[in-house]
Formats: sequence, C-alpha cells, structure tokens
Amino acid sequence: MVLQIRPETPEDVDAITALTAQAFLNAPHTSHTEHFIVNALRAVGQLSVSSVAEDDGNLLGHVALSPVTVSDGSTGWYGLGPISVVPAQQGKGIGSQLMQHALAALQVLGAGGCVVLGDPGYYRRFGFSPQPGLVLDGVPPEYFMVLRLHGPLPQGGVQYHAAFEATE
Repeated sequence: MVLQIRPETPEDVDAITALTAQAFLNAPHTSHTEHFIVNALRAVGQLSVSSVAEDDGNLLGHVALSPVTVSDGSTGWYGLGPISVVPAQQGKGIGSQLMQHALAALQVLGAGGCVVLGDPGYYRRFGFSPQPGLVLDGVPPEYFMVLRLHGPLPQGGVQYHAAFEATE
C-alpha cells in the first residue's frame, strides 16, 4: 500500500461522507452524526484542515480540524475530529498517519494547541492528555484531552462550532 495524504478536493466530498459514516457505524459512544458534522463544518467554512488518506485512488481515511472557542478568550486553538478510517483498513496505521499529518498542519497554522474528544488509550500516544483547567461541559474529563503546542495553556470551557450539532 502506498498511502498518500492530501487536502480534500470537491470531488472527494461524497466519498468522505460515505467513509465517515462507515467508520463510525459500529463505534461505541457515538451519535452517528460525524459525516453530517464534517459536511456542516465545510458548508460554513470552518474546516481549517480536511485531508484524506488515499491509496491508488481509493479514499481510506479522513481527518478534520476546526477552530474551537475557549471561554478565557484564548485564540489559535483547534478541535481534532472527526478522524475516520474505513472499517476494513482500521488497525493498519492509517489513522496514525492522519494524526501525524494533522499535528503537522497545526504547526503550520501556528496553533496554540488542539483538543480532542475520544479514547484516551488512542490519543495519549500522540501527546494528548486531560488538563483540569480546560474542560468540555458534560464530558467526563478523561475523554476530553489537550495537546498544547505553544504559548500558555488556556483555562476555561471549550466550545466546538455549532456545526457539531448537525444531525442531517
């Protein structure tokens, strides 16, 4: 497999929608709206990074980064996700390569840091960890993790864009 990670193109949108829906179809702790969220973020111009993993013309994965708001007024913070890999290719390192790509993209953006809501066992290996002073209301703190890239660590509540409420 020769995996290429590249920015999405308009021609990729339908495939990204399908692969994201497939990736989360049997996942625990999901509302199964991830594909709607990506499309809603795209529609309102809030996909700061939207990249696909491709092998021989087949899309195998996707990663999204979008700005988040922090109640203390900190700027330059992003939310990771969703990150999706087609079920038949999960566990083969594609998600890890997408993560490395996303982290490099954050550096290019000059981001202060990134937050993610997800499995601590997965995201800790990329440097994410819970931070008591940075929270997402209604979420157990061990599942909301932070990666500070530079500058001070914000203190307060994090809010994702309203597109994360998309249900269609």
